[in-house]
Amino acid sequence: MAKKKKKSPDNMAARNRKARHNYFIEENLEAGIMLQGTEIKSLRQGRASIEEAYAAESGGELFLINAYIPEYQAGSRDQHETRRPRKLLLHKRELAKLFNAVNREGMTIVPLSIYFNSRGMAKVDLGVAKGKRQHEKRQTMKERDWQRDKARIMRDR
Repeated sequence: MAKKKKKSPDNMAARNRKARHNYFIEENLEAGIMLQGTEIKSLRQGRASIEEAYAAESGGELFLINAYIPEYQAGSRDQHETRRPRKLLLHKRELAKLFNAVNREGMTIVPLSIYFNSRGMAKVDLGVAKGKRQHEKRQTMKERDWQRDKARIMRDR
């Protein structure tokens, strides 16, 4: 049986670093993404941004909204739109599970990263998330600082 390769930083196209700060991530899911010609080349350059992006349902399908993939500089005059909605590819069972989660109070679908798998296909790591309040964000920061201080104290002993 072949070993699974972990996602290494060199195959990462975009990462949403603020997502884990702003949301409680309940579940992760991998989805394919439909891209046009120059979008994949632009993604490989690593200049994409998904900081303000989210996933939403439209007509029984899931779309990635507001993800920024810049125009490919070496491309011809036929370029893609930088912030167009991009269809996400999931199985029907996974879609139904996501739609049920979104219909619950306060849940949303947030893209955590866009990366290339071992076959070179672009994938989106989605998180089913619940928004954090301001005091919960402060509590998380306190916990992280305490864990860092505790590790520093134990290391010095």
